[in-house]
Amino acid sequence: MPAEANGQETYSMSKPIGLYPGTFDPLTMGHVDIIERAVKFVDGLVIGVAVNRDKGPLFSLEERVAMVRHEMDRIEKQSGVKITVTPFENLLMQFAEEIGASIIIRGLRAVSDFEYEFQMVGMNQALNDDIETVFLMADARYQSIASRLVKEIARLGGDISSFAPDHVADALRKKYS
Repeated sequence: MPAEANGQETYSMSKPIGLYPGTFDPLTMGHVDIIERAVKFVDGLVIGVAVNRDKGPLFSLEERVAMVRHEMDRIEKQSGVKITVTPFENLLMQFAEEIGASIIIRGLRAVSDFEYEFQMVGMNQALNDDIETVFLMADARYQSIASRLVKEIARLGGDISSFAPDHVADALRKKYS
């Protein structure tokens, strides 16, 4: 039942713990945009860095976790929301249960993202229908950014400064030099 304050109804609701999973190979400005917006909806955010051996990541798990953590320090200070960066290798829903997340946050760039994510939501709901998936549309400035494209541009010596945070762009240049 809502309480009243100054004649207005107020609601006492705590925000949930969110989980934003990904490979983050590498972290891009698109990822950062989703994270900066996601912290508005949660009391705590866990960035789950997937091991995902099938993708054959360019960066080691330790490097990816460190790159994400570096950028999260700034966002955490700006937002006041506790952000944890944690690697995981098990099923997403198992990981969400382990960390107490009630919301999985996913970013969408295009219709093709939605088709894949739609299938994943169905499977995840079959595993645990108490955990919701929330989609955030990528900002128009970042809709074309994909980690694989950022890596390709960096490998060929192109300018990636508008696609990845500075420390990530530096790490990519070092990988390909």
